Amino acid sequence: MQLCWTLLVLALTLTAQDAVYAGRIIGGKKAKPHSRPYMALVERNTPSGKKYCGGILLRDDFVLTAAHCHASSYNVILGVHDINKPVNTQNISVKQAFPNKEYDKNTLKNDILLLQLNAKAEINTYVSDIAMAGPEDANPTVCSVAGWGCSEGSGPRMTTVLMEVNVTLGSCGDQESDSYFYCCEGKHGVGKGDSGGPLVCDEKVYGVVSGKIDEILHLFSKVPNHKKWIEETMNSV
Repeated sequence: MQLCWTLLVLALTLTAQDAVYAGRIIGGKKAKPHSRPYMALVERNTPSGKKYCGGILLRDDFVLTAAHCHASSYNVILGVHDINKPVNTQNISVKQAFPNKEYDKNTLKNDILLLQLNAKAEINTYVSDIAMAGPEDANPTVCSVAGWGCSEGSGPRMTTVLMEVNVTLGSCGDQESDSYFYCCEGKHGVGKGDSGGPLVCDEKVYGVVSGKIDEILHLFSKVPNHKKWIEETMNSV
């Protein structure tokens, strides 16, 4: 999921246009089909056309993604592995979007968005939720990320199949950034189209893919910071 886009601002967001390509991920591999049943492909309708982000099924009626993946309307596809082979998938529209009110589009702080589905997902072999990490959980070190984002040689296009790569977390470079994000450094990691996807450690979702700085520093919004808000929001509707 190496970045295939020039740095635009402080932190580059990683959304993608409606295009796919069967490329390869630097430092990663194809995921075993349906080994990550919590993965969601978020189809976003925007004034400039259809775009995609990743997402995470937290409950049968809620998907978590990045706040910078905002759109006029959304459609969520669950149970997908190969975009070109939609077998055993569930296509559900979004009833309501809940962006975090503290989201800062310039710094990507609090880059969290909840999507309430119009219908409950059917939990089965191909589709299931994942637990969130909380403030009580230990700081992770070795984690994994997954998505359909672009790879080296794919240009602006996404991959057709779900890809995954292991990452080692470290400091974001300063104390303030460390309080908002998990970070990993290096060429291996996330790319355009992976925004909103999960950072998974110890079988829990710890982070949401937010962006990238200077081609090598990958940012993941900290889910433990928002677990209380997420749970309160899901339980309020």
